[in-house]
Amino acid sequence: MSFEWFVARRYLTARRRQAFISLISAVSILGVGVGVMALVIALALMTGVQSELRDRIVGSAAHIYVYKLGDPIADVDAELAALRVPGVVAGAPAIMGQGLLQAAGRSASSAVPVMVKGIDPDREGNVSDIGGALKDGSLEALGRPEGVPDGMILGADLATSIGVAVGDQVILYTTRVTGGPSGITPRPRGYEVVGTVEFGFYDTDSSWAYVTLESAAAVMSREGPDLIQLRLDDLDQAPAIRRTLEQKLGVGYQLQDWTELNAPLYSALWLEKVAISLTIGLIVMVAALNIVASLVLLVMEKSRDIAILKTMGAPTRTIRRIFMLQGLTIGLVGTTAGTILGLIVCYVADRNQLIALPGDVYQITYLPFHVEPFDVLLVVVSAIVVCFAATIYPARQAARLDPAEALRNQ
Repeated sequence: MSFEWFVARRYLTARRRQAFISLISAVSILGVGVGVMALVIALALMTGVQSELRDRIVGSAAHIYVYKLGDPIADVDAELAALRVPGVVAGAPAIMGQGLLQAAGRSASSAVPVMVKGIDPDREGNVSDIGGALKDGSLEALGRPEGVPDGMILGADLATSIGVAVGDQVILYTTRVTGGPSGITPRPRGYEVVGTVEFGFYDTDSSWAYVTLESAAAVMSREGPDLIQLRLDDLDQAPAIRRTLEQKLGVGYQLQDWTELNAPLYSALWLEKVAISLTIGLIVMVAALNIVASLVLLVMEKSRDIAILKTMGAPTRTIRRIFMLQGLTIGLVGTTAGTILGLIVCYVADRNQLIALPGDVYQITYLPFHVEPFDVLLVVVSAIVVCFAATIYPARQAARLDPAEALRNQ
């Protein structure tokens, strides 16, 4: 054990007469620990929310949407072949449209807005997680024989809101109309609910309905698919692949990737993460001020000891190291304890889903905690640097202490 560390350890564990100094050191350790723990939890929380929302968004939708301007897509296979660039692993055609949906036998006033998506049941599972998200029924049930109503798969929350289940009949109203003596009237189309799907993303589960491409084309007066959905092997490469496809396809197409569609949400989450981190980071700064206060008081208390050490030949750098080691020890102990406690809290809260949320407000049903090693490392390094910086002034004051002056005042 080095001389500097031996003295620093003795000062940290002061007895009786210096009990107040030890209490301040303990409070400093507690302050650093609480600040680090809060930072670890806050960063894990915001990262978890971002990751959970991203997974649910891209699970219910494709990574890139390719819209053909003007005429509908006549040859799906040819379009898919043209869109095969490095990074694209699958594609599927679709038709998008809006309408009103109500349970059969209910009044028209009970109809709710719905986003209708016409899909190819054989290909849709390649670009979204609809197969794994099915609660009831199957994609194959969308194809119906002649003479019976077409099949429709509803979002689980949408089915609940209009009060239907698998096997029930629903009526869809779109912009398709019929002219007659009494004027223009809508042409409703009946469907049978053949399944429900739950992605865990409220916007999708509460307002989306899925039918076959042929049924969607008929009910929305389309001649064929109007877009191609693409799935990528790395969703983070979506913006780069979108730009590549834009250059390849030219002006006859419009492309959107999932980051564009959800940019406002992710910008808000990122800003909130930064704001929370800065706010809680102030706790660590306050704890660092406690370290300064405790070391300054210790220098005042130990001025005679410092003077004696200097008269015995202890160099200035040795005195400085003693107090730097003491402050650094406070920071290391507090940071270690806070990191461990923060990781434990994150693990328990995430595993048991302790904090529930209303899905219609926050899109997710509980607060997830996802610990990123880089975030933890950043918190630990930052806390140690701040604590070390807090030791510089008291250590320099101790090293500059004049032995004669200190002993004269004893």
